[in-house]
Amino acid sequence: MASLLTNASAMTALQTLSSTNKNLETTQNRIATGQRVSTASDNAAYWSIATSMRSQTGALSAVQDALGLGAAILDTASSALEEAIDKTKEILAKYVARATPGTDTAAIDAEITQLKAQVTSIAQNADFQGVNMLKTGGTAADIVTGYQPGAAPTTMTVAAYDLEAALTAATDTMTVETALDAMKTAAAGIGAAKTRVDSQKSFTSKLIDSMDRGIGQLVDADMNKESARLAALQTQQQLGIQALSIANSSSQSLLSLFRG
Repeated sequence: MASLLTNASAMTALQTLSSTNKNLETTQNRIATGQRVSTASDNAAYWSIATSMRSQTGALSAVQDALGLGAAILDTASSALEEAIDKTKEILAKYVARATPGTDTAAIDAEITQLKAQVTSIAQNADFQGVNMLKTGGTAADIVTGYQPGAAPTTMTVAAYDLEAALTAATDTMTVETALDAMKTAAAGIGAAKTRVDSQKSFTSKLIDSMDRGIGQLVDADMNKESARLAALQTQQQLGIQALSIANSSSQSLLSLFRG
């Protein structure tokens, strides 16, 4: 039955075209954002998981920055201790030379005084961003090493060492050797902590990459698939417009029946 009031073909064509346009809008949004789940309305469960994971990766990025800062502090202290140990070895050699008959003890004492002053200066200047682990009253290094949702960040503390006062009581080979052993122990502890921090930093970087890949599996769009889908939907849209035009033209054909 042909009707002027109800055009079933046009309504069907319009519904089909509206559905195609909606799918085309979705596909264009995926191509524009690179995500198949960019809002909660796309997939509430995946969006919620991805949002939580992004929060965690943001926190882990802050941990990685903290580890980098901690590594720099430890590296500064380690480098300073290595230099101080070299100077202390020279001091030990001077005390040994001083015991040799016929040496100029006054000149050697002057050299020892200057070397001790250098060690003190090294300790006072081993500062990174206001943290000095080696001066008298120095600061222990508190380093953030990890983060888990629902818990406080994990930390490690590396004790300070009073390098500035290490040679105060060193007046002969025995006391210098004692000071040197203490320096080596402190350097070994800081070096071990630095190795741990570097390892944790590498692990955190890998963990962030792993989580980013996981987020991508949940919400990223397959661009090859979406590109092919876009071409198909554009073709469907053109056909839908043509079908709607044909359906609407059927009403116009009724006019020919009333023409004399």
